[in-house]
Amino acid sequence: MPDLVKKVTSKDFISMKARGEKIAMLTAYDYLTASIFDKAGLDCILVGDSASNVMQGNTNTIPISVDDMIVYARSVARACQHSFVFCDMPFGSYQISKADAVANAVLMMKETGVDGLKIEGGEEYVDTIECIIRAGIPVCGHLGLTPQSVKAFGGFGVRAKDDAEAEKLLRDVKLLENAGCIAIVLEKIPSALAARAAATVKVPIIGIGAGVDVDGQVLVGQDMLGMDPTFHPKFVRTYANLHNVITEAVKSYSADVKGKTFPNESESY
Repeated sequence: MPDLVKKVTSKDFISMKARGEKIAMLTAYDYLTASIFDKAGLDCILVGDSASNVMQGNTNTIPISVDDMIVYARSVARACQHSFVFCDMPFGSYQISKADAVANAVLMMKETGVDGLKIEGGEEYVDTIECIIRAGIPVCGHLGLTPQSVKAFGGFGVRAKDDAEAEKLLRDVKLLENAGCIAIVLEKIPSALAARAAATVKVPIIGIGAGVDVDGQVLVGQDMLGMDPTFHPKFVRTYANLHNVITEAVKSYSADVKGKTFPNESESY
């Protein structure tokens, strides 16, 4: 089979890191967008709980539910023949108890068809993560700025700038690797610290605002495509300006409707 048709698997992540091949990941929340990303050859798609912000208009990821994530993730998974698909376990779905966490994880896998789940937190949740992995579910960890903890952090600032938090992050990276995670996202931490973390483990480190010396990168798809000109954090590079493209297209459509030039004879039955 051509490489582009082959499904990326959990084993591929480890081998990609071993041979120095970077992993490209974006978020998606719907069938059509995921289909475009998949056909473009993207390694991995994350159905992030950032859907709370992007799709639902919330100011953080806390409000989104398991049921919400299942709807988004099912749509994305149906679109992907090549990309590996992770889905975030949302706030409240794994923090209450190990039994609840495993039950929610199994439900999300059964109902969506995704390839794995992403879970925020280190030492505090490593036992829970191990239980989910023992159930046969691939897990991606997430450390650094963990958006579900934004209330505890007091904002979205850079994490692990002081020595104590930096050393805890390095310990947590090892704990997640030993627990069996197949990848770890590091968000909004100093580049030098992310490089140290990537060098200490065999599992690939995916950065977002974590510099270039990691094993891959992830961005929110809408951020990369330039759909919201009011949101442009330092770590985002925009590769298109879809905000302007869509705005101009809508203006042209509206003008044609009001000017009675759409539909024309060839567009009518």
